Amino acid sequence: MGKQVVIVGAGAGGASVAAEAKRTDPSLSIVLIEQRSQVSVAACPMPYYIGDAIGDEKKLIARTPEKFRETGIDVRIDTRVEEVDPNRGRVRLADGATIPYDTLVLGTGTKPLLPGIPGEDREGVFTLKSLADAVRIKAWLKEIPCRKAIIVGAGFIGMEMCEALRNLGIEIQVFHRGTLPVNRWDREFSQAVLDEIRGHGVEFITEAAIQAIEEGNDHRLKLVTNHGDAEADMILMAVGVRPEVALAQQMEIELGESGAIRVDFSQRTLREGVYAVGDCCESFHRVSGRWVNIPLGDIANKQGRVAGRNIGGGSMVFPGIVGAQSFKIFSLEVAATGLDEREAARSGFLPISTLIWGNAIAGPMPENTKLGLKLIADRTTGKLLGAQAVGKAGAVSRINTLSCALWAGLTLDDIGWFDLAYAPPVGPAWDPIHIAAQKLRKEM
Repeated sequence: MGKQVVIVGAGAGGASVAAEAKRTDPSLSIVLIEQRSQVSVAACPMPYYIGDAIGDEKKLIARTPEKFRETGIDVRIDTRVEEVDPNRGRVRLADGATIPYDTLVLGTGTKPLLPGIPGEDREGVFTLKSLADAVRIKAWLKEIPCRKAIIVGAGFIGMEMCEALRNLGIEIQVFHRGTLPVNRWDREFSQAVLDEIRGHGVEFITEAAIQAIEEGNDHRLKLVTNHGDAEADMILMAVGVRPEVALAQQMEIELGESGAIRVDFSQRTLREGVYAVGDCCESFHRVSGRWVNIPLGDIANKQGRVAGRNIGGGSMVFPGIVGAQSFKIFSLEVAATGLDEREAARSGFLPISTLIWGNAIAGPMPENTKLGLKLIADRTTGKLLGAQAVGKAGAVSRINTLSCALWAGLTLDDIGWFDLAYAPPVGPAWDPIHIAAQKLRKEM
């Protein structure tokens, strides 16, 4: 019998470990443990499931427990790991049973942040982290029926849920502690996001301090804030997540500066025989040279494959990330990659930036749309450090191109003369990438 691998957490990272390790070495005995009822869930599409763009929740499940079991992987759902004894090589489950391991993988993901206010545990108050959360929200919307929803927070999930709920005809209020949504982006681009949601009837309340959730009139919920009280049929808490590292801390596994589990390029932790993958661990940022925690499903999948290959006896490294990310809000694409000015300065660079508004396609073409593009570079070397884009078309494709430039360590001189595919319906002869790179180079 082969060595026994125990994987704690069957999200994108853990499920990928199981599949790749078994492919690499079929003799491995693999136990995949998940405290929820589903494994291998695609979390990013959940707002689109709630908003009825995706009709069947089964489409969010990449692989069922039965499919894993067909390959010889022992899947335990609705099972919680309470403790790990790394000295004896065993995990203890909530029911008291123990499972031995030769290799342990932590894929424990993140947990949603809550503001810690009275009433946040009331019925009708939700977070959106798991498929079970999405199913509960969708059931609640149909049961009430919901006329108005409050969203606390203005990050990715908050914005995507604005669109999902508004498309269902639900009135939306967003309460945000800052002045603009998605503050990862330049203020001019965040303002474009704000204009987009307000143009679709979303009320956005700034500099909001939420104080309590109480029972309102007609069994509704009442959010108590520094701007007064607001009532709704449901409240979504979307104020962020943090790495779930309780088991790692209990095992005295070292955490990185980000608060996530420290790993090497093979996804090994500093404790022998223990790996970590996905949202609970760090990734190497190829631009800053620092280890960071960016909880995204594509990163988790890649890390899972690397860990699985190595556990199975192969050899593979995860070469890192450049921080590419995007979301869509109504008709607006919003994307970024690399570092912003603050991150660049903290990483030892001398950042310089430029922001332009250009054409997503050739100017004379009908239905041409504006595209905003910002580039950040190092003043000393001309090396590209980051980029941001906003527009009704073409924002994500430009950021993908610039992510490749970051991956390769290119300079503004390189980028300003990129050979890009040109045709009037898809882009201008001088692309906004060319224009922004050449403009910033002249300003150095």
